[in-house]
Amino acid sequence: MEKVNIERMPKWLIYVLLTLLISVLTWILGIYAEELEIVNIALIYLFPVLLSAVYGGLFPALFAAGVGVLALDFFFIAPQLSFTVSDLRYLISFGVYLSVAGLTASLADRLKRQAQQARQREAHTASLYAFSRQIGEVSDVSSLLDGVTKQLTQTIGAETSVYLPDSSGTLRRVHASSPDTSRDDERVREEEVLVRMVYEEGQQVGRGSQTLRELPGRYMPLRTEERTYGVLVLRVPADQRNTGNWLTEEQQLLLEALCGLAAAAIARFTLAEEAKLAHLTAESERLRAAILDSVSHELRTPLAAVIGSATGLIENDELFSKEDRMELLETIRSGSMRMNRLVQNLLGMVRLESGMLQLRREWCDIQDLLGVSLAQIQDIRGHRKLRVNLPDELPMVRGDEVLLEQMIDNILGNAIKYSPDGSVIDIEAKVSEDTLVLSIADEGSGLTAGEEQRVFEKFYRSDSTLHVSGTGLGLAICKGIADLHGGEIAIASRTDGKQGAIVWVRLPLPEMPEKRSGQDGE
Repeated sequence: MEKVNIERMPKWLIYVLLTLLISVLTWILGIYAEELEIVNIALIYLFPVLLSAVYGGLFPALFAAGVGVLALDFFFIAPQLSFTVSDLRYLISFGVYLSVAGLTASLADRLKRQAQQARQREAHTASLYAFSRQIGEVSDVSSLLDGVTKQLTQTIGAETSVYLPDSSGTLRRVHASSPDTSRDDERVREEEVLVRMVYEEGQQVGRGSQTLRELPGRYMPLRTEERTYGVLVLRVPADQRNTGNWLTEEQQLLLEALCGLAAAAIARFTLAEEAKLAHLTAESERLRAAILDSVSHELRTPLAAVIGSATGLIENDELFSKEDRMELLETIRSGSMRMNRLVQNLLGMVRLESGMLQLRREWCDIQDLLGVSLAQIQDIRGHRKLRVNLPDELPMVRGDEVLLEQMIDNILGNAIKYSPDGSVIDIEAKVSEDTLVLSIADEGSGLTAGEEQRVFEKFYRSDSTLHVSGTGLGLAICKGIADLHGGEIAIASRTDGKQGAIVWVRLPLPEMPEKRSGQDGE
């Protein structure tokens, strides 16, 4: 059964009900008038006064008191059925009765209003608490603004919208509690002017404020102590536009508190974005400096050797023997290939970082890839011994042949670069469950503790290898290529009693029955 809300009844209906209640009460008291004294009857007439004060308010209570006095005088005070009073002392009783009824009604009405205010404060506190929790959970400004407009619509009942500045500083309407199809161009321009004024001055205007009170809306800045981040617009409901102040004091406080919380949350998001942008800018500057430093250093040495050798051949060709010319040509070839590897690594890193790299998945034989890589590093191999250990049968992998070859080239190049001349580099491949594992171990200086992950960062160079030229891009590119193929790459110091480092590359194996034979080689 639906509960009847007396406060929403029309005022005239409340007075009619009170009149009927007092009439029924008078009829009942008339039946028992001989058993009840006049004092008790007068006290009983206080019940309608208390009920009307609790459920109707002060004025219905005073109405009940007046009707009760008239009924008491007309039906129970001699001469009965007449408003004439034979004993003037009853006038004093009537005055006391009305005073007591008025005081009781005022106290009951005050208690009722205090209870309503307490419930309203409790609801507003709960609303602020819920909104503060929501602020901690949201991860973007759009969700935050959605929560603000919903809370204001529920607690205040006004349509709301929010304006925030874009990247150019222009204030734009980014969120609204409901779509407004009645916004004509003139109204839009007027609202934009008011929003700009509030944003620049940081003071609220409109209904309920100290400025432009005749406006049919309220414009409040979303402001912290440092700056203004946006403007909140509330539109006064049409049925309340003729009232002076359409918000209660508690609603005013709630509105200001919600604006403060929203401004603080927007400030947090904005500062986080600014901090992220500053970090990216600093990181970009650091990478730019690292690239310039590494590239200039790496290019200067082979370029100087190439230029010097070529100049010597051009200007003093008759002074060189055939062996001298061959040595100079080898120097030019070695320097050119070194610069070519550097350019390939730089282009590879750019393609990986930009997301432009597209895999061309083909069936690849790891033995063929190793053969090509071993041939390409002959010019930098020196007197190092390459010991290859492959099983008789190796499955093929699906991947980009060019990228996988570049990954193996970089790993072998690092092993040669950071190991002494005359040392041994072990290359081994095996199958572990559904994974092809390729390992390359050198006899260099190895890694220090904690470097196992850092060596895969762009431009990272270990302190123990700073005496060797390099850009710090090789292993970073290898990790990117392995990730693109759904594989893994790892590095650690050797644990077989030898000094040096070992690199593992794990590539997933697709289901394919075909096998390829391999053989040991050096």
